[in-house]
Amino acid sequence: MTNQVTTNNESLHQAPAIFNSKTRPQSADDEIGNFEKVNYLEVTRHQHDQRLDNFLLNRLKGLPKSHIYKMIRSDEIRVNNKRCKAHDRLQREDVVRIAPVQLATREKPIISAEFAKSLLARVVYEDEGLIVLNKPSGIAVHGGSGLNFGVIEAMREVTGKKYLELIHRIDKDTSGLLMISKKRSTLKALQQHLVDKTIQKHYLCLAKGQPALGELRIDAPLLRYTVASGERRVKVDAKDEQAKESQTDISVHARFTLNNQPVSLIEAKPLTGRTHQIRVHLAHIGHAILGDDKYHVHDKSGVHRLCLHAWRLDIPGYDPITAPLPEELLALIPNDQTLPQ
Repeated sequence: MTNQVTTNNESLHQAPAIFNSKTRPQSADDEIGNFEKVNYLEVTRHQHDQRLDNFLLNRLKGLPKSHIYKMIRSDEIRVNNKRCKAHDRLQREDVVRIAPVQLATREKPIISAEFAKSLLARVVYEDEGLIVLNKPSGIAVHGGSGLNFGVIEAMREVTGKKYLELIHRIDKDTSGLLMISKKRSTLKALQQHLVDKTIQKHYLCLAKGQPALGELRIDAPLLRYTVASGERRVKVDAKDEQAKESQTDISVHARFTLNNQPVSLIEAKPLTGRTHQIRVHLAHIGHAILGDDKYHVHDKSGVHRLCLHAWRLDIPGYDPITAPLPEELLALIPNDQTLPQ
C-alpha cells in the first residue's frame, strides 16, 4: 500500500501509534541515548504546539538543518506513524519516530562544583517559568563550534531541570542579563513579546570618543556577510537589498579619559534585534565599543574584554530587572562619574 502524505495537520493526531514492549516511546524531555537505532519520543507538555522542525533541531544537535528537512521529506521522521511536514505542530502525547542517524557525539559536560556555585549565584530573578541570569563575559550561551558546553547546558546540568530553554541570545563576550525559560508557555509568551518588540533591552557600554551628551537614534540597515576565514560579520549597507532595517537609541551618560584616550559611558537601547547591532551601529558613527576585536581592531584603550553589558530588561507584567556593571568595567570608570540607575 502506498503511503499517503498528510496534508492536514489535524489528521496527524487522530490515531495513536501502536507499539510492542520493545518499542515503547521515551519521554521527549529525556535526552536520546542512542542515535544509531530507531527512537520513539512521546511529546510532553513542554513541547506541546511546537513545530516539528524546531522539535528535531533541539534533539538532533550537530545535524545540519538541511539534513533534518531531508529526513522529514524522506519519511525518516513520522508522527503517530503518519507522514508529516516540517511546519506541523506537535500535540501532547504525540509520538515522533526518528530513524537511525549518525551524529557526532558530544560528551556530557563536566561542571565543577565551584563553577556551578558561581553560576547559580548569578541568578538575579526567578519565578515558576523564568530565570534571568547575569551572564559573565567570555562564556557562550550554548555549546557548539568546538565548545563542549555553554550557559544553557551548564544550567541544565547544575539545576537538574529537564526543561530549560534560551529565550534569546547574547554574544559570548557580552556580559549581563540572559532570559531562560523553565516552561514552554513562558518561552512562547516572551519570544512573542520579542517579536512584537514589547520587551525593551538596555545595554551599558564604554565607547571610543566623546559624542555630545544626550540622546541619539542610529538608523542604519545592517547586512550579514562572511569573511575569508568563514567567520560571519555585520556591516552597515544602505544599498544592498538584503540589508535589514535596524535602529538603536543611545544616551551618553558620562565622558572621561582612559589611558589618555577620550571615552564615554553610553546606554544603548536596540529597537530591532540584529546580530552585533549595537557594536556595528556605534562603530558606524565613530564611537566603537572598547575591547571589540571585530569592529574596533585599532583599539588603544588597553582594556581586555568587550565593554558591553546587558544591564536592564523591561518586560510587560514584570518589574524592571537589572544587573549592575561587573567589577572589571566599574574599575574603568572614575569615581566622580554618575552611573545610570
